[in-house]
Amino acid sequence: MKRWVQTLSAVSLAALVSGCGFWGGRSEVEPSPLVDFEPEKQVQVVWETDIGSGPGSLYHQFAPAVGDEFVFAASRDGRVVAVDRTTGREAWSVELEETLLGGVGAGFGTLVVVNDEGEVIALDSASGEERWRGQVASEVVAQPQINNNLVVVQVINGQLAAFDRVTGAPRWTFDSQIPQLSLRGTSAPVLTPNVTLAGFANGKLIAVDNASGNAIWEQRVALAEGRSELERIVDVDGRPLIYNGTVFVGSYQGRLLALNPYGAQVLWAKDFSSYRSLAAGFGNVYAISAEDAVSAFDAGSSASVWHQDALRYRRLTSPVALGNTVVVGDAQGYLHFLSQIDGHFVARYNFDASGLYSEPVVVEDTLYAFSNDGRLAALKLN
Repeated sequence: MKRWVQTLSAVSLAALVSGCGFWGGRSEVEPSPLVDFEPEKQVQVVWETDIGSGPGSLYHQFAPAVGDEFVFAASRDGRVVAVDRTTGREAWSVELEETLLGGVGAGFGTLVVVNDEGEVIALDSASGEERWRGQVASEVVAQPQINNNLVVVQVINGQLAAFDRVTGAPRWTFDSQIPQLSLRGTSAPVLTPNVTLAGFANGKLIAVDNASGNAIWEQRVALAEGRSELERIVDVDGRPLIYNGTVFVGSYQGRLLALNPYGAQVLWAKDFSSYRSLAAGFGNVYAISAEDAVSAFDAGSSASVWHQDALRYRRLTSPVALGNTVVVGDAQGYLHFLSQIDGHFVARYNFDASGLYSEPVVVEDTLYAFSNDGRLAALKLN
């Protein structure tokens, strides 16, 4: 079991490491004030609905999932809802009457959530009917991943666990050695037809064979350095990204790497501290620093394309690409739309005062956002 420090949010821990007084007081770093700009586009609310009490205001990794017909979301108190992607009308809902962690995974007719006792619960995505339950050794706070054959969850104790998608039978587990101290949370794995890519709190990215559960290769993203345990945290907390045939991954107090997916050869490396997932578009990779600056790097060469630091310490979500913009949410409930070309502000939308910890999801020209109080909305940028 991890130490009590790990129950801190990644944001608070990042503030502590950088010398900020997260206990409060005069040294506490305030979020950057919102800058004035002339909006170039407007945000249109296509539909919105409420998903129970929502994930709550404590640090979480809840995220909605978008399928062919429905958007799926869950609240911490066990309500799971499917709404029509086009209209926002509720298609079905179930009350599991148990505490959930980590949001919803969806795919291939299957919906997966995990409760606070490590039970993996699979539902039929068309009806909400329960199909099976499995058990893992500890908490699962990252979004479960699904392909045609497997459900894979990343456990907070450093384990990957795979279940048969149809029957729920355990298929394999993979165990990684993790340090005593790490950030609260885990990276969500990337599940391809044959390989699972997962980042761990020991600073490594590992490719696991989906048939056997054995490691194919591993690559160190960051090396623990420093005198104190806090200085040696090198957690890979953001989900790896596959873009243009290359794997990109970042780490806290470590590096941003571009890798050949077949042999894990490093194509380029950049010193960069991040605990968020990455996004890509326009030939760039977009990353959020530990201090909440947004940076764009050329995906092929690692060259810096632009840097936007006007959102520092606003506790940003992971970025997503929408049209020609990069979108991030913040802890005060704003959505910020930045140009993919040079990083200037294109639009801003005050989504929900309860805040945004959930990573937005983009499908085609629509952005789906989920607030801490459970407001789920489909938005477009016009």
